[in-house]
Amino acid sequence: MNNYKSKDNLHTSVPQIKFQKTVLSNGIRVVTEEIPYVRSVSVGVWIDVGSRDESKETNGITHFIEHMVFKGTKNYSNQQIARSLESVGGYLNAFTTKEHTCFYARILDEHIDRALDVIADLIQNPTFTEKEIEKEKLVVLEELKNIEDDPDDIIHDILDKNIYEKHPLGYPVIGTDENIKKFTRNLMLKHISKYFVPQRMVIAAAGNLKHEIFTSLVEKKFSLKMRKADRSVRDIPISSGLVKTEMIEKPINQAYVCIGTKASSIKSEHRYPLLLLNTLFGEGMSSRLFQNIREKYGFAYSIYSFVNLMSDTGIFGVYVGTDNKNISRSIDLIYKEMSKLRTREIGKSELNRTKAQMKGSLMLGLENMSNRMMRLGSSELYFGRYIAIDEVIEGVNAIKAHDVYNVSNLFLKKERFSTVIFQSNKEK
Repeated sequence: MNNYKSKDNLHTSVPQIKFQKTVLSNGIRVVTEEIPYVRSVSVGVWIDVGSRDESKETNGITHFIEHMVFKGTKNYSNQQIARSLESVGGYLNAFTTKEHTCFYARILDEHIDRALDVIADLIQNPTFTEKEIEKEKLVVLEELKNIEDDPDDIIHDILDKNIYEKHPLGYPVIGTDENIKKFTRNLMLKHISKYFVPQRMVIAAAGNLKHEIFTSLVEKKFSLKMRKADRSVRDIPISSGLVKTEMIEKPINQAYVCIGTKASSIKSEHRYPLLLLNTLFGEGMSSRLFQNIREKYGFAYSIYSFVNLMSDTGIFGVYVGTDNKNISRSIDLIYKEMSKLRTREIGKSELNRTKAQMKGSLMLGLENMSNRMMRLGSSELYFGRYIAIDEVIEGVNAIKAHDVYNVSNLFLKKERFSTVIFQSNKEK
């Protein structure tokens, strides 16, 4: 069991925050952050499985299961699940990513037992009735249509597909129309049996709780037996890939452009410099992209860069919405800004200002218990340990201008980037 007590230089009278970790006999990891000066608790059950663990034929099954568990369990009907926490002012939800699935709740501290009981039943005792499966297929197909009708969403999926080609990381999390229609109860049970195993589970909680009491509740409610965790799909090598440009005409009023390239993983030594590069390049109104493309030229309302760091790879990219006639000019300006970062180091004032922006954003996020729980769960899955705030701040403070220059030259070369363009086909 490890303890971590955070430093608080501003309010020394505030009770100290305590991190603790326990590994249960069946392999489930329980990580908590005790914050005694709040009344709420955020709880999340993280499972190390996502769309990258699927085949072409099963793509979308993890996300579909995430939906289906809410349709009824051994001890709760779908209405009882919906009302279980809302009736006491709480919140219950779930999400699926390329690498993880998380079922989470935020409740008052007095209702921790209830929240754990519901989430435990969702994961361990879903009924998956044929009637509900067929109804939920219609719901997920509508969600898919929603994504396909929203350029902001679908353009990122197409970019991922182009960057990772036939690798599972290029699959959309929601899956395909064809696959969703074919999902069966047996297929879902098989997927759960393979991946919803204790060794893949992390149960994270942040807020007003006691670690020992919370761990005892988890041990009582999660009776899963230890089983072998198969990671064979994660071992599929990621190819170097081909740079691709795809132009798609759509009946839209605005053109959308997304460019991206493979970047480093979340465990890489380039992690902090890359995050700082992303912040100064395209995060917020003070970023170079915003100030240049939106403020100076007026080519876009929405312009930003993004970085997605995963366990063994990552993506760095830029998104912009602009007029058809400004597509080429906007792309040229983006690459021009990249070239500046590759040809000369950033100044000391910009470096320090961006560090302050990163640290301020991080600290403000800690005021939200759900954000703290998300940090706990993802840190344990990615690193096998708690990444303390002090450690992150030290990592940010240690970034030098030359580090940013180096990652710029590693990842911001024009010839590395794939491009997806949604062009309006409406007559002007």
